Amino acid sequence: MTRDPAAARACVEELYATHHAEIHGYLARMVGDDELAADLTQETFVKAYRAFDTLQDVTLARAWLYRIGGRTALDELRRRRLVRFVPWTGEARGVGASAEDVALRGRLSSELERALAAIPARQRMALLLSELHELNGVELAAALDTSHDAARALLARARESLRQALAVERARTAPGEQAKDTLSRLHLRGRRPRQPGGGGR
Repeated sequence: MTRDPAAARACVEELYATHHAEIHGYLARMVGDDELAADLTQETFVKAYRAFDTLQDVTLARAWLYRIGGRTALDELRRRRLVRFVPWTGEARGVGASAEDVALRGRLSSELERALAAIPARQRMALLLSELHELNGVELAAALDTSHDAARALLARARESLRQALAVERARTAPGEQAKDTLSRLHLRGRRPRQPGGGGR
């Protein structure tokens, strides 16, 4: 792209006006802090201006911004040793969605947050970019700075990792939820659970 500072500034300002809200949303979900995400969004666009000559294809400018933003967020997370995601609300698209699709596109439960936190960071990035921000295959590859085939493979691994992590979380929380349901039913019936070794009256 152009090396003319004025032209680069004008283009980045246009990109900022178009994409800053979604970049901020992505970064907020990466770091779990709106104020920090606002700072990282500004940093992302400053870096974009400084690295403007690395934008080879203007049609992939959005993915290029996500790549810069993702690296900026990961740098911050490494500094803070913080890896967390926050709930989002998304709209489902298509038909025949898997359980993982439904979970990702709905509101994150604490169970799903823990499952996401348990999978590798780049896999989490791939899921966020593909499912929440709806990057297509070419854009996803550009945002992750990898080949199209590698991005598809990473996303497939991410889905499988999430499926396994969700199974672990559901198995872990199931006994507690069953106990709560039992106590709720007993409370509604006006009865108390029988104490171990004790007799009922």
